[in-house]
Amino acid sequence: MASTLLSIQVIPKTPNGEDSIPYVDKAIEIIERSGVKYEVHPLETTLEGELPQLLDIVRQMHEALTDAGAPSVISQIKIAHYPHPDGISMERLTAKYRP
Repeated sequence: MASTLLSIQVIPKTPNGEDSIPYVDKAIEIIERSGVKYEVHPLETTLEGELPQLLDIVRQMHEALTDAGAPSVISQIKIAHYPHPDGISMERLTAKYRP
């Protein structure tokens, strides 16, 4: 069971006021390649894993966006960390709301 949920919203500044969606797509590609469990939502993406791994993914996301030409990136992050044996999961927290 994972010990951490991390939700992130990346807000890249784009050159010349370009659309930010291609940059957000690049950030999601980093998450996909990581192999961690994740869910994309309209305003943020939630990842499930171990805290050090998830924080490293955030670093990789920022580096990928600046490498792609974003002059700066702001991320809003929420972390739920449960280091006990039961851990935490997206399913367990949202099961009663799913059909």
